[in-house]
Amino acid sequence: MLLTVIDLVVLLAFLAQFAIAGYFLYLVYWLFEQPAVEPPGRDLPADLPHVLVQIPVFNEPTVVERALVAAAALDWPRERLSIQLLDDSTDITSDIAGHVVRRLEREGVAVEHIRRSDRRGFKAGALAAGLARSEAPYVAVFDADFVPPPGWLRGAMAALLAEPKAAFVQTRIEWGNGARTWLTRAQRLMQDAHFAVEQDVRARRGVPFQFNGTGGIWRRAAVEEAGGWSHDTLSEDLDLVLRTSLAGWHGVFLMEPHVVGELPERLDSYSHQQSRWSKGFVQVARKLLGPIWNSEWSGEAKFTTTIALAQQLIFPVLVVGVVALVLSIIGHGHLVGFFRFLMWLWFVTLLAVLFGMTWGAYRRLRRGDLVQYLVTAASVPALIVYLAAANAGAIVAAGFGRKTEFKRTPKTGI
Repeated sequence: MLLTVIDLVVLLAFLAQFAIAGYFLYLVYWLFEQPAVEPPGRDLPADLPHVLVQIPVFNEPTVVERALVAAAALDWPRERLSIQLLDDSTDITSDIAGHVVRRLEREGVAVEHIRRSDRRGFKAGALAAGLARSEAPYVAVFDADFVPPPGWLRGAMAALLAEPKAAFVQTRIEWGNGARTWLTRAQRLMQDAHFAVEQDVRARRGVPFQFNGTGGIWRRAAVEEAGGWSHDTLSEDLDLVLRTSLAGWHGVFLMEPHVVGELPERLDSYSHQQSRWSKGFVQVARKLLGPIWNSEWSGEAKFTTTIALAQQLIFPVLVVGVVALVLSIIGHGHLVGFFRFLMWLWFVTLLAVLFGMTWGAYRRLRRGDLVQYLVTAASVPALIVYLAAANAGAIVAAGFGRKTEFKRTPKTGI
């Protein structure tokens, strides 16, 4: 009886992984079936609206000055641009920021240094607190390590203003340290697949896609209609996207213009970042899957969003599946023939997903030659196995409703 239960666990683990793989193969299919087209040129109106730039920071002394200077350099009329540094820091970041803010103010930049008495709500709480102090109809958000080029705001705002029911614009993220180490190269490859395949395809298919928490602009009316920023999950950006989508809004994704950010260079920092994101996805799934399935969304939108939220379960499922398979082999004294077939199918599916999702993005963004690609792609499965072992427990805990504190990813300013 116990061995039957173990075999059932193995089978369910395989099926769950195949379901998640199916989502990525769906993306690869539409990547080739529905080729990307260059968006038409969009003109800005003569009377430009007021835009608020929000930069939430917490103990980030190496990047805060660069973030403020980049925001002040955005190509937008000074009288229609204001900047908020949402500073919850407890170290020298605030002192550095204070000097920069005063310098920018002397240069005529409308910049406000906002300090809260506590970190209630973490990033979401800071964004909400800043929004309450402004009446700007459009709000650009940048994490402290992200640097937009001067023309970014004009390109992103033109796309947002062209679509009255667009809640937000998300632009692609480039990585300033993406080629620095094997770890950053592997992350960049996966992030390229996320933007150049997942985000782009989902946007073109007209199904909800992710706001990445930075490098984008929100329409204030959509944020307010959806109930504003909420801090009951660790993925406040994804939570807001889905709530605005349920209210009838949609997003716009742009490959260009892009912003430049920083990837974690230490394995433990990367693991903590991924753990936070994974737990956030699970929390959002607990909160919103019911309303999503009760909504009037298309079947495609419901299924793809459900699988996209559930993909973080690949980590605990992988761990449980491997343990159960080992126990099955011990119990039977051999690998069951059907499981051998499923393992080969799993391996072929893994290769199809890995190369289907990453090769097109690698070529599209001109990252390098075939040999460089193969070396980098070969490191991705090992990284996923590491994340599965490191984060499976935390993801399961989030599924059962356990709350954890928001932990920032350390920045170096490279």
